[in-house]
Amino acid sequence: YPWGYDGDNGPDQWHKNYPIAKGRHQSPIEINNKEVHYDPSLLPWFASYDPGAAKTILNNGKTCRVVFDDSFDRSVLRGGPLPGVFRLRQLHFHWGSSDDHGSEHVVNGVRYAGELHLLHWNPNYSNYLDAVRRTDGIAVLAIFLQVGKTPKPEMKRILEEINAIKTKGKAAPFPNFDPSVLFPKSRDYWTYHGSFTTPPCEECITWIILREPIIVSSDQMAKLRSLSKNAENEPDLPLVDNWRPTQPRYFRMVSASF
Repeated sequence: YPWGYDGDNGPDQWHKNYPIAKGRHQSPIEINNKEVHYDPSLLPWFASYDPGAAKTILNNGKTCRVVFDDSFDRSVLRGGPLPGVFRLRQLHFHWGSSDDHGSEHVVNGVRYAGELHLLHWNPNYSNYLDAVRRTDGIAVLAIFLQVGKTPKPEMKRILEEINAIKTKGKAAPFPNFDPSVLFPKSRDYWTYHGSFTTPPCEECITWIILREPIIVSSDQMAKLRSLSKNAENEPDLPLVDNWRPTQPRYFRMVSASF
């Protein structure tokens, strides 16, 4: 079923075709200090990414995505709340129509300008599609984008390619990229069990949300907004506000490593 972020096909409508979108482990959520539980047993997390695993950057009409080779344990995330090693499959962004919103998770009432998701899957399962069906199948490392004066130079590499993927369906080679250059200094994180923030919204994700945002410039955010959610031969429609509103937390525990 086609879905998107507009009134007629947006997040409020997703549950009609994807009933799990009304489930009790949905993402994103608001993280509120009053409700967060410090867990001293949470370990630090580690990423070891092989730059040679980066393959392509693409515009799928919903986001800007970088795809990695995940045919073996080449670029992996481990530690933290994870039971083992998880393989990096892709990264993508969510952003708003202006700098004052765009992130999916909200922290103490604050919505950031954007949110970067690095998606990994559990290779204990036979393949990615199998992992998506398991409660411990997927791990997403989420990093907030905050607009500020001293942007992270490492974001340049991704944004330089935006012109090559202006319209939906466009892809470009994106070799030799180590996404760990995008990490903030602090490794502090929140973690909880949730879902994909796009349909079908499967509830299979261990979220690791970094406390410290990375700084981007207003110009860099504008670059993301210059993408079109339509194909080349269609009217230019800016790809903006590709974020899902927060979902009820219900009984879930949000744990903090700090």
